[in-house]
Amino acid sequence: MACSRTLILLSLFTVHSILAKRRLICTTAFSRGANAYCPSGYLATGCACGMGCGSWDIRGDAACHCQCANIDWTSARCCKVAIVG
Repeated sequence: MACSRTLILLSLFTVHSILAKRRLICTTAFSRGANAYCPSGYLATGCACGMGCGSWDIRGDAACHCQCANIDWTSARCCKVAIVG
């Protein structure tokens, strides 16, 4: 019983030490037109559209699409969780 308790404590310590090193890393992707794509490994967390358009959606987890006609630019805020250190 003591051996399994020690193993559980070591496992919890390992999980805690990994979680303590997590960081949210974000970048912005910009594109002309109605679509902006996040770099590989990043997820879209929000979008912005040119020409005062406030209608957008996230497609496939990593792309922003502005829904207004004749959009001149689109940007995507892209984030991922990384283990650092």
